[in-house]
Amino acid sequence: MHELEIDGHSLTIKDVYEVAVNNNFKVRVADSAREKIFKARQLVEKAVDEKRLIYGLTTGFGEFKKVAIDKDQTVQLQKNLITSHSIGVGEPFSQAVVRAAVLIRANSLAHGNSGVRLETIEALLDIINYNIYPFVPSQGSVGSSGDLAPLSHLVLCRMGLGEVLVDGQRKESGEFLSGFGLEPLILTSKEGLALNNGTAFMTAVAVLNIVKAQNLIKLADIVTGMSVEVLMGTAAACDHKIHDLRPHQGQIDSADNIRRVCANSEIMESHKHCDRVQDAYALRCSPQVHGAVKDVWRYAYSVVLTEINSVTDNPLIFPDQDEVISGGNFHGEPIAIAMDCLAIGMSELANISDRRIFRLLTGFLNEGLPAFLIPKDKGGLHNGFMIAQYTSASLVSENKVYSHPASVDSIPTSADQEDHVSMGTIAARKLIKIIDNVEQVLAIELMCATQAIDFRQPLKAGSGSFLAHQVVRGVVDFLAEDRPLYRDLEKIVKILPRVINIVEEEIGKIKV
Repeated sequence: MHELEIDGHSLTIKDVYEVAVNNNFKVRVADSAREKIFKARQLVEKAVDEKRLIYGLTTGFGEFKKVAIDKDQTVQLQKNLITSHSIGVGEPFSQAVVRAAVLIRANSLAHGNSGVRLETIEALLDIINYNIYPFVPSQGSVGSSGDLAPLSHLVLCRMGLGEVLVDGQRKESGEFLSGFGLEPLILTSKEGLALNNGTAFMTAVAVLNIVKAQNLIKLADIVTGMSVEVLMGTAAACDHKIHDLRPHQGQIDSADNIRRVCANSEIMESHKHCDRVQDAYALRCSPQVHGAVKDVWRYAYSVVLTEINSVTDNPLIFPDQDEVISGGNFHGEPIAIAMDCLAIGMSELANISDRRIFRLLTGFLNEGLPAFLIPKDKGGLHNGFMIAQYTSASLVSENKVYSHPASVDSIPTSADQEDHVSMGTIAARKLIKIIDNVEQVLAIELMCATQAIDFRQPLKAGSGSFLAHQVVRGVVDFLAEDRPLYRDLEKIVKILPRVINIVEEEIGKIKV
C-alpha cells in the first residue's frame, strides 16, 4: 500500500500520475493543513450567521447571484447546485482521469482557502482510498467556471445520488457506497460550490497527457537516430557547435540525444567519405523540430505543475483578513493554452516522423534499400510496408484537424454573466487523441527502421539503435513476405516503454 499526504502546496506531477494509474494508494490530508482548513470553515459559518451577502454562500449562482438564500436553505442550495449541474454527456472519463481529478481537487481544498469542512475533503478522498470509480461523462465542460458538469457528477456520486462504474456497468452509487460502510456526503454552506467550481478535470487530463507526451518525445529522438543511420545520413547536423549558435535548450538536447543514439555506428562509418553534401530536412532538421516540441512541453509542464497546487474555486476565503473575495481562478485559460500549444507540438512530432517513414519506404530516396522494405526478389508480389505509410499519413492528417486550438473559442453562458470561457477541457481531451496518434506513427517509424537495419547488416547500428532493434525483434520477426501488419504494430506499441528504458540504460537519459 502506498501513502500520500496532501497539503495544497507540494503535489508533483509524478504524484498525480502514480495515484491515477495505481489503485493501491491511500491519500490523507496532512496535519499541517488541518488548522488552515478549520479557520477558513469558521469564517464561512460566521458569514452565514451574520447574513453577509456573499456569492454562493448566501446567494444563488450565476445569473441568480442577486437572489438571497436563507440560512436554513443552505443545505438544499448546495445539493441543488450539484444535482442541477450534473448534465454531462458522452463517454465517461477513464478511472485514471477521475482519480487524478479527485486528488487535484482535494489538494486545492487542502490549501485552506475554500471554506469546506475537513470531513468533506476526506469524503472526497474516499473515492481514491476505496478505489471507487464514479461515472463522470467526459463532455459538457466549457472550462469556466471550471469543470462544472464533470465535477458535479463526481460529487453527485459521493452524495449517493449519482452512479459508479463496476466492471463497465453503471450502478447507483448510494447502494455501492453503503457496501463500504460509507454514508452519503451531505453538503453545507459553500461546499457544493467549492467542489464543482475548479479546473480539476482538465488538469487531470493534462497531467496524463504530459507524462505520455514526455515518453513519446524521448522515443522520437531514438527512432530518428535509427532512421538517420539506415538512410545513410550523417550525425554532423547534430554537432553541438551548430546548436550552440542557436541555443534553444530543446534543440540542443535533441541533437545530443540523436548523436548518442547513433554513436559507434558502423553503418554511418561505412559512408563517411561519400559525396553527399547534406541530408533532407526530415533528417537534418529533426533537432530543431523535436527541440521546439521539447520547449513547448516544458512550458506545458510548468503550467500544469502550478495548477495542481493552486486554489481554483470561487469565492475564496481569507480568514486572517476576515475576507471572502470573488475572483476568477476557476477560469481554465492557462491549461487551455498550454494544451493547445502542446497539441501543435506533438502533431509536428508525428508530421516529421511521417516524412522519415516515407523516405524509408521510397526506393529513389532511401539510399539503396529495397522499395517498401520488402526483399527485392519478393517486391511486386509482396507489398511490404507500403500501406504502413498510408496509415501514418492518415493519422498525421487527423492530428491537423485536432490541432485547431480550442482556446481561441468562447461562447457566453449563464445569461451572459459568464461571457468568456476557456474550453480548456476540450483542449486537454483532444490532445489525448493526438498523443495516441503520435504513438502509432512513431511505432510505425520504429517498425520500418528496424526492418531497414536488417538490410544494412552485417554493418552494426549505433549504440542506441542496435538495442532498439533488438527489443523490436524480440516481439516481431523480419518481414520476408506479406502478413497482417496491424498485429506487428500492436506488439510494438506495447514494448515502446521497454525500448526507451533499454536505450537509456546504454546511452544515458534521453533529455526532454
